[in-house]
Amino acid sequence: MSIEPAERREALPKKKAAREWLQSMMLIRRFEERAGEMYAKAKIGGFLHLAIGEEATIIGSVRAMKDTDYLISTYRSHGHALARGTSPNAVMAELFGREDGCSRGRGGSMHMFDLERRFMGGYGIVGGNLPIGAGHALASDYMGTDDVTLCVFGDGASNQGTFGETMNLAALWRLPIVFMVTNNQFGMGTALERHSAVLDLEGKAEGYGIPGAKCDGMDVVDTHRAIAEAIERARSERQPVLVEAVTYRFRGHSMADPEEYRTKEQVEEWRKRDPINVFARRLVDEGVLDEGDDERMDNEVIGVIDEAVAFADRSPFPAPESLYDDIYVLGDQLRGWYSIDERSAGVHKGEDERDMAEED
Repeated sequence: MSIEPAERREALPKKKAAREWLQSMMLIRRFEERAGEMYAKAKIGGFLHLAIGEEATIIGSVRAMKDTDYLISTYRSHGHALARGTSPNAVMAELFGREDGCSRGRGGSMHMFDLERRFMGGYGIVGGNLPIGAGHALASDYMGTDDVTLCVFGDGASNQGTFGETMNLAALWRLPIVFMVTNNQFGMGTALERHSAVLDLEGKAEGYGIPGAKCDGMDVVDTHRAIAEAIERARSERQPVLVEAVTYRFRGHSMADPEEYRTKEQVEEWRKRDPINVFARRLVDEGVLDEGDDERMDNEVIGVIDEAVAFADRSPFPAPESLYDDIYVLGDQLRGWYSIDERSAGVHKGEDERDMAEED
């Protein structure tokens, strides 16, 4: 597998933006590292998928979006929530399953959501976010806005049936959407060349009439260029675009991954192109940062993460009687009982649990 950097070097953004991009990547890295530690301490339950090594794909793409654009991600979505502006406190509290989390503790690691920032969530099913992303783009088209949807998915999802179905409809209806396939070389533990007959994923949607592009997903500036161009085309021409961001995750597929499918040497080779270290070095070389500035920025980020962990630990768990809040079909919408709760005396409708708790 090739790990060649981008053939051309894009110009840096303005100084303030460049510094913000670096610090945001640092924030994601330190957040993910701490989340892994909290998972090991059983503060976080369920699955945990970390995006360590993929920070450039996240910041490069999200910084190309307008605030009114929509973003939908995968189960590896903590960084996308942070990049979109959700506070580290709310994201960490969500991982802890607490009431102050961005999904009130209901979503956990795989189902982050922040409607105010038009982050339409992570999604636990591989490829399941593709048709939903197309639905967001259809809504923009139907309402006559110029909002674009960025739909992020992994290389493994490009083999799912939803991929072809979504590409066909997006092209047929000329939806304002950009699909970014984050090619981190593995679908779970299966290497790209063993799970996809087509290795150049940028061309995988051309048969449906969707043009493709490729960027160096280890380079935040090159990623930003490719996604910005694709978003502009989707916005102005109503032309869906597929962008392949070639990257690598330094950690396993999830915290439960023993990583027996790749060698330590391969990981170390990719670590030489760590997107944060490479970008920081470039900012120093081009006079955007002074020597030591990156370390000071990193220390500031660590303090933010310390506070996020403390905040999450202080946040209360959702009350037991809130279990049935926000369920769609309840009460008079359905004949009979939707759910039965036996946690307290007497069998009763689950949705009555909150009223019974208030009476006590």
